[in-house]
Amino acid sequence: MEGAAKVTRRTLSSMTQDLHRPTILVSNDDGVFSPGIKALALALAEVADVTVVAPDVEQSAVGHGITIRRPLRFKHTASAGFGDVPAYRVDGTPADCVVLGIHLLGRPDVVVSGINLGGNLGSDLTHSGTVAAAIEGLSYGIPSIAFSQVSVPDGEFDFSHAAAYAAKLTREVLERRLPPRTLLNVNFPAGEPRGVRVTTLSDHRFEDEIIRRQDPDGRDYYWVAGTPKASEAEGSDYGAVQAGFVSVTPVRLELTHHDFMREVEAFLPNL
Repeated sequence: MEGAAKVTRRTLSSMTQDLHRPTILVSNDDGVFSPGIKALALALAEVADVTVVAPDVEQSAVGHGITIRRPLRFKHTASAGFGDVPAYRVDGTPADCVVLGIHLLGRPDVVVSGINLGGNLGSDLTHSGTVAAAIEGLSYGIPSIAFSQVSVPDGEFDFSHAAAYAAKLTREVLERRLPPRTLLNVNFPAGEPRGVRVTTLSDHRFEDEIIRRQDPDGRDYYWVAGTPKASEAEGSDYGAVQAGFVSVTPVRLELTHHDFMREVEAFLPNL
């Protein structure tokens, strides 16, 4: 009887822990079959119950778009290689994935996006689908984090360091939470990080170039290309990553320029 009682107590204790286990919704913009999201989800599964909801194909640079003019498909995807982590694919944007994930699967404790194949620095945040998934989580009042890793010249990625640190940081956010309307934008260097820095957004941007070509019928079509530009300003996300550090930037979604309101009021013409 004593042995059975011990087993029962231990089982009840395990059940209590499971009931209080936090939940994480994971998404990205590189698609459900990306190695970055797989590394992230499996690492986060050590600290919480994880569910993946990601685009069925790559949706890089789509920004915070929401699909409203056609229906969306939401399908379980066992072939993505997440093991015991349930994964679903959506034929829409990263923001669509977060919306469907929250409404169809339940409100998570944290929304985590990434690990993106390439950095999301400076003004990249305005078009990044990875960051948009975190922003969508934020719009529901859910603490959200976006993770990205700078690529190397040969295009190969080692996510071992990034995934391990992502799990540590997410655990802290689960315990401490984040201020309202604030997300964390995290960028990893290509190799093993030298450390971690809290940073500001840099002036990183792409100088657009329009490439004109012709199809077989002689009709013009265009590619929008761009060359990345940035300064390695001290304290910025770009500067930290270039120096081999993990960059963690708290981003507050407060777009109103409060200090300029009085000046605007002073020059507004009357009706």
